[in-house]
Formats: sequence, C-alpha cells, structure tokens
Amino acid sequence: MNWAALLAGLFSGIIGAMGLGGGAVLIIYLSVFADMPQLEAQGINLIFFIPIAIAAVAVYAFKKQIKWKTTLKIAAWGLLGVFAGMFLAKLIGGGITGKLFGGLLVVLGITEIFKKAEKPLADKDGQCYNKKE
Repeated sequence: MNWAALLAGLFSGIIGAMGLGGGAVLIIYLSVFADMPQLEAQGINLIFFIPIAIAAVAVYAFKKQIKWKTTLKIAAWGLLGVFAGMFLAKLIGGGITGKLFGGLLVVLGITEIFKKAEKPLADKDGQCYNKKE
C-alpha cells in the first residue's frame, strides 16, 4: 500500500466524520489516481464508511446532535433510494455514473461557493449550531 492510499483513507475518514462527504474524496482517489473502475470504487467506498459512520453516529448521538425522528424518516426513504441507485448504476454503467458523479460535485461546489454563510447560534448549553428557530 502506498502513502497516497493511506492519506486518501485518512482524509476521507476525517471529512466523512464531519459529515462533509468523505466518500467523494475516496471515490476520486480510487477512480482517478488508483485507476479503478467507477462502480468498484463506489463499492469500496460503501464498505469503507461503515465503521466510520458508526463511530461518527456514536459521537454525534453522545453530544445529542441527532434529531432521531427526522433521521429515521429520511433513512427510510434513503433505503428506497439505495435500490433505485443500484438499479440505475447497473443500467447505465460506470462511465456515465462517473460523469454524473463529477457533475454533481461541480454543482455542489459552485452552490457552496456562492451560498450565504449562516451565523452560528448558541443554545442554552453553549453548543453552536446553524439553525434559526
């Protein structure tokens, strides 16, 4: 294993634990720099993030930063999306999937660049969050 792979894994884990899409970093590394087919990179990414997601959820839950009712509703719809995504990925193949993924990253990046930053608010326990209630 080379240093680039280790750094990609470390960076992906850090970004993933922050909820910022570490999977994008890992998929880019695997598909562009490790010359791995897009669908294989996606499969490795999914396995990679199971332990990272478990650890991150434990920390966020301990800090009481998860709204469980909302999360469970979204997760239920997400499970339906998994099956649709698996079907579509197999149907359209890795080449088009990679282009769609790249396009999504561009759109999200441009959106983040031009989005107005919300002023952090503090709740009664001193925890900061960006929600206006």
